[in-house]
Amino acid sequence: MYLAAADLLWLLLPVAVASGWLAARLDQKRQPGKTLQGLPSAYFKGLNFLLNEQPDKAIEVFIQMLEVDSDTVETHLALGNLFRRRGEVERAIRIHQNLIARPTLDKTQRSLALLELGQDYLKAGLFDRAENLFLELAEIRLHTEQALRFLVHIYQQEKEWVSAISTSRRLARASGRSQDEVIAQFHCEQAEQAFSEANYVMARHQVNEAFAADRRCVRASILLGRLEVAAGRHREAIKAWKRIEDQDPVYLGEVAGLIAAAFQALDDEAGLYDYFDALLRRHGSVALMLALADVIRSREGAQAAGEFVTGWLRRQPSVQGLQRLIDLNLVNPQVSGQADLGLLQGVIGQLNEQQQGYQCQDCGFRGKTLHWQCPGCQRWNTVKPVSGLPQEHAQDKRHG
Repeated sequence: MYLAAADLLWLLLPVAVASGWLAARLDQKRQPGKTLQGLPSAYFKGLNFLLNEQPDKAIEVFIQMLEVDSDTVETHLALGNLFRRRGEVERAIRIHQNLIARPTLDKTQRSLALLELGQDYLKAGLFDRAENLFLELAEIRLHTEQALRFLVHIYQQEKEWVSAISTSRRLARASGRSQDEVIAQFHCEQAEQAFSEANYVMARHQVNEAFAADRRCVRASILLGRLEVAAGRHREAIKAWKRIEDQDPVYLGEVAGLIAAAFQALDDEAGLYDYFDALLRRHGSVALMLALADVIRSREGAQAAGEFVTGWLRRQPSVQGLQRLIDLNLVNPQVSGQADLGLLQGVIGQLNEQQQGYQCQDCGFRGKTLHWQCPGCQRWNTVKPVSGLPQEHAQDKRHG
C-alpha cells in the first residue's frame, strides 16, 4: 500500500524538525538542564500526536523543540511553507509570527520571515495585513521586487487602480522590466468605471493616459470609439476603431459590428463596403468575412450574400462560415430542402458553439467572454478571440 503525498509530508515533518534541532546543537556545549537525551522524548511525543490525528498538539511540540537561532530559521520557514501549501494558513501564520517575535534574528532573516508571513496573510485574504508587511519590505529595500509584485496583486484584487499604477512603476524600476502594457490596462479599468457612470470627461482622460503608457493598447481604442459614439462623432469613432488593425488585427472582429453601425449612422453604405472589402483582403479572418456578408445582404440581398460566403468557403473552409451559409439559404425561398437545412443548421450550430469564444495565449484558458485579464493565469492582455486568430496560428497553438 502506497502512502499519499500528504501523509508522507507529515511523516517527514518530525525528521525535518529533529534535524534542525540537532544542527543547532552539534557545535554548542551542553547547557545545564538540557541534554541530547531530551530530544527523543519530545520527538516521539510529537510523532505520537500525529499518528493519533492530533496535528495541533504535534505542532506545539515541534515548535517548542525548535529554538530559533541562525541554524534553525530555515527549518521554521520550511515548516510554515509546508502548512501554507497544504492550505493550513492559520498554522503557517502562527509559525512565522513565532519566528518574527524572536529578537535573535538578523535583518536578512527577519525580512525573509516577513515575506513569508505576508504571503500567509495574502492567502488567508487578510489584504490589509499583507499590504503593511509588503510595504515595509519595499521601504527597507529587501525582497523589493517580490514585495512590489504582491502589492500590485493586492491592489488589483481591491480595484485600487491608482495604487496599482504607482506600484507598477516602482516595480518597473526595481525589476528593470517595463510594466507599460499592464499600466495601460489599469487606466482602462478606470475609464470603464467612469464610462459606466457617464463621466465621459474622466473616461477620456483615462483613455489618453492608457495611450500614453501603451500606444498599442487595443482596449483603449475600443473605449475611445465608444466615447466618440456617445458624443455623436461617428466618423471619429470609426477612426479610433481603425487603429486596431495596426495594434492587433485579431481583435478587429470585436469592433466589426460597431464599425458597421457607425458607417450606417453616417448613411455611408458604400464606404462601409469598401472598408470591409479592403480589410478582408488584407487579413482574411472569419469574423471580418461574416461582417462583410452582413453588409452584402443589407445592400444586395440574401442570395448575393450566400454566393459571397460560398466563394469564401471554397478558399477557406470554416464552421462559422458554413453556419452563416445555411442561415442565408434558410431565408431564401428559392432554395430547396429547407427541412434538411434546418436539421443541418442545428448540428453545425453545436460545432460552431464549441469553436467560438476566447483563449489565453499563455495558459490556454478558454471562455465565452473577452477578459482583458485572464481568469486562469491572471495575466493581462493575453486573451484573444479564437475566431480572430489566423488558421496557421491556431494550429501552432494546438501542436505547440
